[in-house]
Amino acid sequence: MNILLFGVSNVGKSVSGRLLAGLLGYSFYDLDDEVKKDRNTTLEEFVSTGTLLERDAVRCRILNHLVRRRGNKVIAVTPLSCTKDIRYLFSSPDVISIELTDSAENIFDRLVFSDENDVIYKDDDYKNRHRDHYLEEIQADLDWYGSVYSDIRNRFNISGMTPEEAAAELINQFHLCEDTEV
Repeated sequence: MNILLFGVSNVGKSVSGRLLAGLLGYSFYDLDDEVKKDRNTTLEEFVSTGTLLERDAVRCRILNHLVRRRGNKVIAVTPLSCTKDIRYLFSSPDVISIELTDSAENIFDRLVFSDENDVIYKDDDYKNRHRDHYLEEIQADLDWYGSVYSDIRNRFNISGMTPEEAAAELINQFHLCEDTEV
């Protein structure tokens, strides 16, 4: 079984996904980490190469490879603008695709930054000084990816939950357990 978590940046895919995988006894993969391994690069370098379409093709190739691996897994999927190469996964019998959503304000509260070496850090002073800009950008992402992911039947609104609450509620809402089958 493959559980794919889609959504915008900072919605909670990786943290909630890692916890969900742990609760289910599944393996966890973060598509960003898999891209870094595959390309032997940082995310900063990767997103500065080629076009968005080319980068999404790399991400989709890696995601398809992960899904074909044996075993149960939860995969946090980097936001993708071009999903033509993975659209079949949205209705595949061995895949549960779930779009995670939340309000722009809640996502803003979780907003973190990373440097050129992908080291994550918080800068609440800077973030709060540019609050309106970030809220606009987050809402634009929610609108855009909401349309890109419109074929995903399963939606889960995190509604400001903690990652632990989100993981537990995902299990409850989608009737997931160690031997989950679609």
